[in-house]
Amino acid sequence: MRVTRTFVALIVATTVGVIASAGLGAQGGAAMTFKLGTFEQGGRTFVGLVLRDAQIVDIARANTAYEQANASAPKLTAPTDMKQLIARYDNEWRTRLMAIARTIPAAGAPAYVYAISAVRIRPPVMPSVQLNAGGNYVEHEQGIATNQARGAAAAAPAARGGGGGGRGAAPAAAAAVSAPGIWERKPGDTRDNPYLFLKSPSVIIGNGDSIVVPRGRVQIDFECEFATVIGKPAHYVPIDKAADYIFGYTAHLDVSDRQGRGDRKMGGSDWLIGKNHDTFGPLGPYIVPKEFIKDPMNVRHTMYLNGMVMQDSNTRNMSHNIWEMLSFASNITTLNPGDVISGGSPAGTNLERPDPRWMRAGDNAKCEIEGIGALSNPVVAEAATSTK
Repeated sequence: MRVTRTFVALIVATTVGVIASAGLGAQGGAAMTFKLGTFEQGGRTFVGLVLRDAQIVDIARANTAYEQANASAPKLTAPTDMKQLIARYDNEWRTRLMAIARTIPAAGAPAYVYAISAVRIRPPVMPSVQLNAGGNYVEHEQGIATNQARGAAAAAPAARGGGGGGRGAAPAAAAAVSAPGIWERKPGDTRDNPYLFLKSPSVIIGNGDSIVVPRGRVQIDFECEFATVIGKPAHYVPIDKAADYIFGYTAHLDVSDRQGRGDRKMGGSDWLIGKNHDTFGPLGPYIVPKEFIKDPMNVRHTMYLNGMVMQDSNTRNMSHNIWEMLSFASNITTLNPGDVISGGSPAGTNLERPDPRWMRAGDNAKCEIEGIGALSNPVVAEAATSTK
């Protein structure tokens, strides 16, 4: 009997050790960690739990198995999409997902657990509203100004307007003032006010989906960004309460058309052309719940084009942090679970390069965010026969 007990104790200790080691995320911590995503397998789309960066757990099927094995567990209706999961996460699903995650072994997993290679990764969420920050990294704005000053960017005002809202390296403007009811400036704050623009949800694509270069457009740029996913309805949220309204974080590749609109109407600014061609919004590959990112304002993000580093920065370099941007946006429009605020581009875009390397067919674009993963998309030319 002593041998049997020793053997059982060894098995239990080994199992606990495997579970604990699986819970050590990119930014540390001993709790069981996981990521979340939306996946397609066998013609069916489902919300999944990502474990060990290797296993995709069908949450609905896993929940059924969990409740069958635990008769006393509360009966939960499984979410059919990510927005449902986000809306019910704090009250129900955080605890349940933790429990499910602990039942999944690293090997010999049940039939509702897939290898990543066996599923198609879809956008983790389809936001009703996506807002992107403009000019939120000083390094990015300074790089643009430097490049324009050296005269390397031909027709700089038009190009800047096409992809950045016509904010170029203009002559010094009057000092910023508060925007009543939206953004109240504090004494000594020398920053511009936050700047957000709309990215159409219809342009969002997932990991592995193709970025399509539109016909006639040759100045297609990359911006690797850290994005915040909203967790509950947010309207008039104070900055010091904004963290309570965040669900988690994901990666966003803000593909941009810098070629401009061909005239100077509205100062050459055209966010539709600059940011909203079809496929210009890769998002994902996963969402990491906020409790698993130790410090969202200290996260490295790196942009690769065909394996070459094009951008390499950290969220600590943002001018306005994620809580300020959430508060600012919520003072204008109500944000809902699953909506996204992308934090803006760091330095390294083609607007800052004297010898730009625009994205073109045959390229591979990869936006990698520490603790979240790599969002990778091939670049293709638009088919000559395609219609819009």
